[in-house]
Amino acid sequence: MASEFVIFLVMVGVFAGGCFALSWPVSVSMLLASVAGILAGGLALAGGPLGAARHLVEGTFGYVDTILTIATAMVFMNAVRASGALEALSAWVIKRFNRSPAVLLILLTLVAMFPGMITGSSSASVLTAGAVVAPMFALLGLPGADAAALVAMAGILGMIAPPVNIPAMIIGGGIDMPFVGFELPLLLLTIPLAVFSALWFGYRHARKMDRAKVLAALDTSALDRYGFRLFVPVILVVALMVCDKAFPKVFNLGMPLIFAIGTVPAVFAGKRFNFLTTAKEAMDQALPVLGILVGVGMFIQVMTLTGVRGFIVVNALSVPSALLYLAIAVSMPLFGAVSAFGAASVLGVPFLLALLGKDTIVAAASLSLIAALGDFMPPTALSAIFAAQVVGLDGYGKTLRKLILPSLLVVGWALFFIAFSKQIRSIY
Repeated sequence: MASEFVIFLVMVGVFAGGCFALSWPVSVSMLLASVAGILAGGLALAGGPLGAARHLVEGTFGYVDTILTIATAMVFMNAVRASGALEALSAWVIKRFNRSPAVLLILLTLVAMFPGMITGSSSASVLTAGAVVAPMFALLGLPGADAAALVAMAGILGMIAPPVNIPAMIIGGGIDMPFVGFELPLLLLTIPLAVFSALWFGYRHARKMDRAKVLAALDTSALDRYGFRLFVPVILVVALMVCDKAFPKVFNLGMPLIFAIGTVPAVFAGKRFNFLTTAKEAMDQALPVLGILVGVGMFIQVMTLTGVRGFIVVNALSVPSALLYLAIAVSMPLFGAVSAFGAASVLGVPFLLALLGKDTIVAAASLSLIAALGDFMPPTALSAIFAAQVVGLDGYGKTLRKLILPSLLVVGWALFFIAFSKQIRSIY
């Protein structure tokens, strides 16, 4: 059997080679890296070929709850969008708050975050609500690069905000910690950053907006025709989530069933649409994320089997705190260029174990925020690329440059939460 360090190098090398050199999907690269880890560790350790296959299959079910949540959430979100609710919500926000540019920008940013909060995917957030609010930002006078940067930032903040945070689920799953008690820390991490981003990118432009022009260009047809009933599905889902948390013995529905229930009124709440087509589009969008989660489960299973996980933890524990924080700040976003979920599994789990002296929930939430910045890292930079596309820019270079300073603030904010996690935990 090779040493744990050699096995780790083999797994990471195969993973990076598959993603960068061969341009394979992240999920396929993780599968091959898992197989390579088993081979490097020796088939005998896994119990022969059948034992190796058993471990890979077990790994695929490591995040089955999260997979079901994402699949049903994507169908719900696409149904809400097809009904016209997102357009109506944006139109209502502008009509109601057009006299207060700062409040208007903040609320539109929260609208852009909403799909990410529900699905746990920054890409879903950018491609759904981001595509809806981007024209609104243009009406408010935001230049293309600023609008794209704000949409991209809203995407990753929505991805981290509660109730669904896949990187935190992955990190917690790696140490058998349930996704419970994360709501308030995640809100404290994301909402101040959302407010800052909205004002940083938009206020100097929005305060000069032509209110008459904005109101004249606003499309309120869906809001005028269907009114409040457009928002019934979202209100129902939020109410069921609250009841599920507040009265677990009475409800205990679970997130997948809640989203499935919320999808039913979305079909009838507003514009007519083909549900099967919408559901198929939702699954097409979700499949890459679901595949990554399957690959992450196998990857962690093999790291545990071969002792690599323990090796990383032991070495991480011996790193001085200052260097540990530096390693977190640099390595997680860079590794996230391949996949924020991959960064959460490969680096987030050992980093959290190295931070066991801190409050575990606050530390895991903070690590998930840093991992999410991988969606800004080239060459993939999915959130920035999609944001530039929905705004109508030819490339995403200007968008990335706009995101440099806010990204540094995000890292600093997350590290602050880690350093003072026990004090932050004590206030709630």
